Amino acid sequence: MFVRNAWYIAAWSDEVAQSPLGRRILGEPVVLFRDSAGAIAALQDRCCHRGAPLSLGEVVPRGIQCGYHGLVFDSAGQCVLVPGDHKVPPGAQVRSYPVVERDAFVWIWMGKPEQADRSLIIDFPYHNDSRNWPHQHTMMRLRSGYLLVLDNLMDLSHLGYVHKGTVGGDATTHVEAKMRTVRTPNGVRFERWMIDSVPPPTYVKAVGFKGKVDRWQEIEFVAPNAVLQWNGAIDAGTGALHDWKYDRPRENCFSFRLFHGITPETENSSFYFWSSANGYSQNDPSATRQLFDEIARTFEQDKAVLEAQQQRLLELPDGPLVEIHGDAARIHARRAIDRRIATEQAL
Repeated sequence: MFVRNAWYIAAWSDEVAQSPLGRRILGEPVVLFRDSAGAIAALQDRCCHRGAPLSLGEVVPRGIQCGYHGLVFDSAGQCVLVPGDHKVPPGAQVRSYPVVERDAFVWIWMGKPEQADRSLIIDFPYHNDSRNWPHQHTMMRLRSGYLLVLDNLMDLSHLGYVHKGTVGGDATTHVEAKMRTVRTPNGVRFERWMIDSVPPPTYVKAVGFKGKVDRWQEIEFVAPNAVLQWNGAIDAGTGALHDWKYDRPRENCFSFRLFHGITPETENSSFYFWSSANGYSQNDPSATRQLFDEIARTFEQDKAVLEAQQQRLLELPDGPLVEIHGDAARIHARRAIDRRIATEQAL
C-alpha cells in the first residue's frame, strides 16, 4: 500500500532527454518527456487509441507521438493530431500527472492533482552548489519493496556487518553508538555518534586518518520517501561532540552528504535515487569520484541483502519478526507512513 498524495522522484533531470522515458511508479505506467520548450511532462503510458505504450513512440514538436498509429498528445495529455483525420475524436486524451523539476530531480504527484502543492517538495540545495558540495548521482532498481529499503536506511547498525570493508568498519562501534531519536511532524530524525572509534576503510582512503576519530551520522526521514543524511568524522578529541544541535556546521573535518529517494515501482520493487556530495576536498574531482565509487560499492552490498530479504519474506510471509534496540528510528518512520495512509483512506 502506498501514500499517493505525495511527491515522488520520477527521474533525475538528466535522465529525461530527447527520447521518451517509460517508468512504473506506484504500480502505474508513466511516460516522461520534454516538450519543445524543454519542460518536463508526464503522462499515463497508454495510448487512448489501442492501448500501446507511448514510451515506445517518439517526441515531436507538438508533444509525444504514439509509435503504433501516430496519434500525438501534448503535455496535458490532450490528443492534438490524428494522422489522416481532420479532427480529433471526443475524449481522445490520456491522464497527465503534475511534475516539477527541481534540484536535479523530476518530482511527480501520483495522487489527486488538485492537492499537488509544490511547497511540499523537499529542498536539497546541495545539488546546486558545486563549489561547496560537488556531487554525483545515479539510480538503482531494486527487486525489493520500498519499506524494506527504508528500514535499511533507518537502522544503521548493519553497517559493521554488511559494509565492514567500506563505510562500516568495526561492528561493535555501530551497535554501541550513542544515539538520539526525535520524532518530527512528518517523519523522524536521528543522530549516531561513534566517539574515539577506528575510522572505516572509506574514510581512511578519502582523507588518510592516522588514528582514531570522532564520527557522526545525522539522518532525517521525510515521509513517505526521502532520507537526508550527513556523515562525517574528525580526529578524536578535537571537538566534534560539542552539542546535539542538528546540522551544525563543523570545520576542518571529513564530511559528506547523501540523498536517498525511494520511489515504489510495485509492491515488491523500487527505484532508489541517490547522490553523494563531497564536503571535504571540493576542488578535487577525483575525491568526488572516489567517494561516489565507494558509496556505490556500499549500496550494491545493500542491494544484494535487500533483494534476498524480499525473496525470503515472499516465500515465508508469516514467520514472526522481532524488534531490537536499533529499530527505534525505523519504527517511527513506518508509523509516519502508516499515518499518511490512514489519513488518505479516511478521506
